[in-house]
Amino acid sequence: MSKTTKQEVQVNEEIRAREVRLIGPDGEQIGIVPLREALQKAQDLNLDLVNIAPQATPPVCRIMDFGKYRFEQSKKEKEARKKQKVINMKEVRFSATIEEHDFSTKLRHVINFLEKGDKVKCTLRFKGRQITHSQIGVNVMNRIMEETKEIASVEKKPGIEGRSMIMILAPK
Repeated sequence: MSKTTKQEVQVNEEIRAREVRLIGPDGEQIGIVPLREALQKAQDLNLDLVNIAPQATPPVCRIMDFGKYRFEQSKKEKEARKKQKVINMKEVRFSATIEEHDFSTKLRHVINFLEKGDKVKCTLRFKGRQITHSQIGVNVMNRIMEETKEIASVEKKPGIEGRSMIMILAPK
């Protein structure tokens, strides 16, 4: 059991309140009772007294099997982690003087990554004096945007950073 779970939920003798609003094991409201009486009822039923709402006045406590509760919580967390979608950033590098076949191959990679749900960072590297003709790079980036407009949205417009032009595409 992690420390955070231990600190979040108070059980039995850890509860520090004079009186608590008590909920029975079947979910019925018992009412506001002194802490000693609530602990005694929980012990009589061979269950735990769990503080489920410590911020309330008076705190809300429920009679339940704490081990089973903890197991169900960890199961829920595991399910939530399983359903979580991790978005990766993939990078595809282009050049300013890219040929038609190379462009179509790299564009196919970009489309595959977007269909899998990944973001794509399109990087266009300028070599030598190509940086002075940055319009060529803008044309290549605009062509990428045009070809992927049905399946992707532009998260970051093409911008020059050092000797590279960078654009980020996210799947729609």
